[in-house]
Amino acid sequence: MTREKKVAILTAGGLAPCLSSAVGGLITRYTDLAPEVPIIGYLGGYQGLLLGQSVNITKEARLQASELHRHGGSPLQNSRVKLTNTKDCVKRGLVRDGQDPLAVAAERLAADGVTILHTIGGDDTNTTAADLAAYLAKNGYGLTVVGLPKTIDNDVYPIRQSLGAWTAAEQGAIYFENVVNEQSANPRMLIVHEVMGRNCGWLTGYTAKVYRERLLSRKFAPSINLTRSQLDVHAVYVPEMHFDVEAEAKRLNAVMDETGCVNVFVSEGACAEQIVAEMEARGESVPRDAFGHFKLDAVNVGAWFTKQFAKLVSAEKTLVQKSGYFARSAPANIEDQRLIQGMVDLAVSSGLSGEPGVVGHDEDQGDRLRTIEFARIKGGKPLDIAQPWFTQLLKDLRQPAGRALSPQHH
Repeated sequence: MTREKKVAILTAGGLAPCLSSAVGGLITRYTDLAPEVPIIGYLGGYQGLLLGQSVNITKEARLQASELHRHGGSPLQNSRVKLTNTKDCVKRGLVRDGQDPLAVAAERLAADGVTILHTIGGDDTNTTAADLAAYLAKNGYGLTVVGLPKTIDNDVYPIRQSLGAWTAAEQGAIYFENVVNEQSANPRMLIVHEVMGRNCGWLTGYTAKVYRERLLSRKFAPSINLTRSQLDVHAVYVPEMHFDVEAEAKRLNAVMDETGCVNVFVSEGACAEQIVAEMEARGESVPRDAFGHFKLDAVNVGAWFTKQFAKLVSAEKTLVQKSGYFARSAPANIEDQRLIQGMVDLAVSSGLSGEPGVVGHDEDQGDRLRTIEFARIKGGKPLDIAQPWFTQLLKDLRQPAGRALSPQHH
């Protein structure tokens, strides 16, 4: 006898400007194609799954689902839980000592009658989904897991473009359009704009690109001492690049002399390993999350960069501003909504047909939109610093001070 289908949705990991829209899109698409299929949403990601906390998607909720496209955050709420990190799950009270979180999750899904689970998250969320899918298959649960790739870092193999990244770059640019005016608050001002991106500099680079495109469309008043150069980006630093601090300081000091300010975009993961090594050499303990990642707030890359350059460029005042929470909490823009819609449509089709994996444009198969096998999904994809848009960005920033950065793949 064929089991009746039932859908569950969860969102996990950090926020991104796609979660609400993806949830709304899934609900609407299922309502269009298979309105008889019940839908529930687990609250708080894998935490809600382990604790059995969920909400039923009622007829009224289906009618309201389209409103989610106008909102940021996630109506289902998020958490950072790794189902294979038993010690952490026990510590947080999500499972009892001696229980396997994967088994607890599987039993909850079975008890709730779920046959299709949609996970919306980044590489950690989807590798956890892969662990769960493997456990379900091995133990005969007969449940299909289909993931959607959410991360503003845009660093998931082999997916060309993750959901929310375009919006986050646009919002980071908008954020800096106000912050940059602080350059007029003090002579010889150094402003460091720290952008999210643990191992990948895509968001930092693309935010700088979008910001400069928006800047180039504006008019200025040089006769009243308002020039484009004062508001421009003067340097971009990402984890995929090595650079000579002294050479950069010399170049930026010339910018400071000419412009009266220096504006720097830096990834929160740039030089993070070096900073952690310095902290541990001083006997400091650097906290980690459930996935083993350094907590970047404790590393504080922006402050480190400020310390490196402030004296070298003779800055009278420095300012570090972080756009991450502002950018990642926004509703999806039109560009992302189009991407979300295409991925949601395929995710629902894959769920109904029993095809597991993570939906995305597969870079290894000609950027074809498909449901990619879980075994091929992993994080840590670096920014390709040889891409024309990025090399042109660096070239533009180095004018007319000369070539000081030396991009190198790690």
